[in-house]
Amino acid sequence: MRKFNIRKVLDGLTAVSAVASASSAAQQQQAGNRETEIQETLQSEHFQLCKTVRHGFPYQPSALAFDPVQKILAIGTQTGALRLFGRPGVECYCQHDSGAAVIQLQFLINEGALVSALADDTLHLWNLRQKRPAILHSLKFNRERITFCHLPFQSKWLYVGTERGNIHIVNVESFTLSGYVIMWNKAIELSSKSHPGPVVHISDNPMDEGKLLIGFESGTVVLWDLKSKKADYRYTHDEAIHSVAWHHEGKQFICSHSDGTLTIWNVKSPTKPFQTITPHGKQLKDGKKPEPCKPILKVEYKTTRAGEPFIILSGGLSYDTVGRRPCLTVMHGKSTAVLEMDYSIVDFLTLCETPYPNDFQEPYAVVVLLEKDLVLIDLAQNGYPIFENPYPLTIHESPVTCCEYFADCPVDLIPALYSVGARQKRQGYSKKEWPISGGNWGVITQSYSEIIITGHADGSIKFWDASAITLQVLYKLKTAKVFEKSRNKDDRPNTDIVDEDPYAIQIISWCPESRMLCIAGVSAHVIIYRFSKQEVTTEVIPMLEVRLLYEINDVETPDSEQVPPVPTPGTGSNPQSVVPQSHPSTSSSSSDGLRDNVPCLKVKNSPLKQSPGYQIELVIQLVWVSGEPPQQITSLAINSAYGLVVFGNCNGIAMVDYLQKTVLLNLGTIELYGSNDPYRREPRSPRKTRQPSGGMLTVASCMCGLSNLYSESVKKLRTSYISLCDINEGTVVPEDRCKSPTSGSGSPNNSDDEQKVNNFIEKVKTKSRKFSKMVTNDIAKMSRKLSLPTELKPDLDVKDNSFSRSRSSSVTSIDKESREAISALHFCETFTRKADTSPSPCLWVGTTLGTVLVIVLNLPPGGEQRLLQPVIVSPSGTILRLKGAILRMAFLDTTGSLVPPAHETWREHYEDKDEKEKAKKRRPVSVSPSSSQEISENQYAVICSEKQAKVISLPSQNCIYKQNITETSFVLRGDIVSLSNSICLACFCANGHIMTFSLPSLRPLLDVYYLPLTNMRIARTFCFTDNGQALYLVSPTEIQRLTYSQETCENLQEMLGELFTLVETPEAPNRGFFKGLFGGGAQSLDREELFGESASGKASRSLAQHIPGPGGIEGVKGAASGVVGELARARLALDERGQKLGELEEKTAAMLYSADSFSKHAHEMMLKYKDKKWYQF
Repeated sequence: MRKFNIRKVLDGLTAVSAVASASSAAQQQQAGNRETEIQETLQSEHFQLCKTVRHGFPYQPSALAFDPVQKILAIGTQTGALRLFGRPGVECYCQHDSGAAVIQLQFLINEGALVSALADDTLHLWNLRQKRPAILHSLKFNRERITFCHLPFQSKWLYVGTERGNIHIVNVESFTLSGYVIMWNKAIELSSKSHPGPVVHISDNPMDEGKLLIGFESGTVVLWDLKSKKADYRYTHDEAIHSVAWHHEGKQFICSHSDGTLTIWNVKSPTKPFQTITPHGKQLKDGKKPEPCKPILKVEYKTTRAGEPFIILSGGLSYDTVGRRPCLTVMHGKSTAVLEMDYSIVDFLTLCETPYPNDFQEPYAVVVLLEKDLVLIDLAQNGYPIFENPYPLTIHESPVTCCEYFADCPVDLIPALYSVGARQKRQGYSKKEWPISGGNWGVITQSYSEIIITGHADGSIKFWDASAITLQVLYKLKTAKVFEKSRNKDDRPNTDIVDEDPYAIQIISWCPESRMLCIAGVSAHVIIYRFSKQEVTTEVIPMLEVRLLYEINDVETPDSEQVPPVPTPGTGSNPQSVVPQSHPSTSSSSSDGLRDNVPCLKVKNSPLKQSPGYQIELVIQLVWVSGEPPQQITSLAINSAYGLVVFGNCNGIAMVDYLQKTVLLNLGTIELYGSNDPYRREPRSPRKTRQPSGGMLTVASCMCGLSNLYSESVKKLRTSYISLCDINEGTVVPEDRCKSPTSGSGSPNNSDDEQKVNNFIEKVKTKSRKFSKMVTNDIAKMSRKLSLPTELKPDLDVKDNSFSRSRSSSVTSIDKESREAISALHFCETFTRKADTSPSPCLWVGTTLGTVLVIVLNLPPGGEQRLLQPVIVSPSGTILRLKGAILRMAFLDTTGSLVPPAHETWREHYEDKDEKEKAKKRRPVSVSPSSSQEISENQYAVICSEKQAKVISLPSQNCIYKQNITETSFVLRGDIVSLSNSICLACFCANGHIMTFSLPSLRPLLDVYYLPLTNMRIARTFCFTDNGQALYLVSPTEIQRLTYSQETCENLQEMLGELFTLVETPEAPNRGFFKGLFGGGAQSLDREELFGESASGKASRSLAQHIPGPGGIEGVKGAASGVVGELARARLALDERGQKLGELEEKTAAMLYSADSFSKHAHEMMLKYKDKKWYQF
């Protein structure tokens, strides 16, 4: 027996470890050398996070105001937001910290200030004389609820009506309460036995500022004499009042009521109305009252010099007009125009030539604030046409389902899109200029162009010019017009996988240089578009159907890595009839009566006229497989230089040559691995394979990186499928096996003994499919309908382990494999294997299990050969792994510069013969810099997953840098972007952090808590782009843009527009000789004498609390540097000191007040019990 020497074994191990350590040290040294070669210029000081601008329609609007001199419009919302609009390109967003709904807005006309009244009973004074408006003062009412405010023109005293029916008066300069109060009981006295209700209207008589008209909800109106502090007249009506408006002469006013009537009153005849009108009521015979109508919510009474007055109202329609849209009614003389609106009316204002209420108003337009739109009506033209809205308020025309952001686009791109988009504009607008024209534009400091693309639920795509913090729609593409539309739900084909919005856009892939566009829709369809300036008619729409099936046969089979046979070049000559060789002939059902080889949508078979712009190149649809619907597409990429498009889902991956109209690759995800599969996947029967995959077990993984947000639904579903699988245990399934193109066909087993069992299984299967489709719809709605925010559960981070799909998870291998979807795709020209000496075209594929696989592309020569010879596709065998689903991939050259994917420059597709000859001589592929490098030089692959980022040296495939981005959360979006002539990795995490890392060293540069993931909308729409820009959909109707660049933050103040401009106030109307002689015309009032502290005393300190705002500080920040700025800062310091002293005085006064009340109560108690004996207590 041979002697075993343990010492020699240990010596051998030591030697091996020494060699290994030496080699690893050499690698580290080599990596270190590379690190020193690449000089990283980005530092932490290059980064700063701040919001820039908000675009779109204000979400849930609630209030409206207009400054007729400055020409500025203000809109308040139910979430406390404030949006200010001037001329096109001048707009501003502000937010009240409390988030309470804005109930009313009042401009200090031509003063550059605005008062907002909120539902939490606070008043705020906004300073609009700075580029970013800020609050100067706030006043919080403690014992009263604010219902209505009125600020007379050129007055500093604001009337505030309350729910109790009282009216308080606020000095808007100091934002303090006057001691003058109009109590409800004094106002109505004995005219009513009950409380008159909240104040719904306050206004002063246009001809006499000393007379205040007060409208109470119950129907009582009081004309109050401010000097004598008593009511002159009281007007009572049976119906509740909604609004009141004066005639400019001050002799009449009009009220709108809850029964759809208008009452016109003469001021000096309070007993009954001068006239009662029911604008939409049917006049009955025998002098009976008209039928009641819906309430008239608001009325305005505007006069003209040359003709009849305008009475404009909202609401008041007859109750029998069921289904009729909301209307604005314009009554002018004997004519009545009813203008239908698309959405319910929130508020409206009439724009007039004069700000003075005692002059002829001369109305020229009406601003109508709708629930989801802003409409301006031209009153001066016949038919009342609307103005063309220049603001970008149509983002939400159909709910946004995805968006992409591109900076530094080719210079000719925006003009090209604008020219084709200009032909889409509607006709019939007013010829006049947009009347909201205040403010001035900012200074443009950006020289590059930016484009935002939004995908929508109705299948439309919009291109927006987003250059220089503005937004303007360029072009709209309707992708749904390629499909046959069902007229009603009954006609809808039973192949639909979603009940609503079957054309909704899920993914957009766009090449700005070649202008090639590719979209993936919710019905598992992909459409490729080519840009053309010529109109064409497509006789037959080119179409491909792909049968992408998820099924495991025998993973160990070496053939599973082989690519399906490539179709012969001849098949590309007739693209309309192309069916890939791997596909069976299209039929609606398979041998057992199940839907098979049927796409979800039907492509039109009639000629399609295509306008200049984006025109269909190819439609690709995934088909049903043996009764199972196709799974939604999770990733998509197009490359114009290669002429290829690739897409994947939780079943597998497919690659299409859109030039030859052929399918090049059609593999299940597992088949991509071949024999290199790192996971233990046991062969299963096709029945058991199909049930979980065909149902919604895999749908949850369709939304890359967001699958486990629906984990509860999936768990319930999994339980139901387990029970169904248990029924099938031990039975042989007699159905044809539907395999992927790389697998053979199984032979059916038609044993008679199992017929009963099979019938039972079919019943169960049918029910399971119905259940599957039902849950598919539910989850598809959740993932698609971003207009309705899906609140995430608070324990999101706790579920992170299941979310990350980590290999350390204890989930079974079958559960893992059912979750592995294609999550990232990237075409590039790089090293595919370790032994490669030069880069070559390839496709990098990332999965939700953190695996990166490389597919080699062998492209034929350009020109005619490209259309004749096939593209050869083959797996390289290269597999890289990260923790968490792969999100993004990019490549750097030896200098650390980004290697862009190869692309073709755009040229007109429909050229004449001479142009085609020139095109043949051109080199079609714009080769990336890497291909011209020396053989010895390397590249670096940057891969970002949900959990970590790695930089891998190529061709050695050594990981030289690694960064764990987050442990407790997950990355929602990661982009490799350029900034300050360098590049970095930018990430947005679900825990609200925005982070940037240098490349290639992955050194952390920025980590700021910005925004927690509160709904799916943010997760689906957040994206970074070059030059430090980013955006997301902050509400269903608004895009929020932000920057993480220090330089942009510094220049932002200059780029923002100015709201306030110096404009002279128009002259007051001339009273005329006779009016002045006989005491006619407007009567002025010294309000200071009435409401000042000397006349009315101080208001109770417990009634309202004054809160100084930060407005002054913000104003100084925007001021110019130098002596003026220093003086302003010094003055601000004094103001702040004065404010603090004022606050101290207020607190002291409050303490004195509480001490006085305490001593008073103590004195009362002493008097009460002074003469009582101890036994009487």
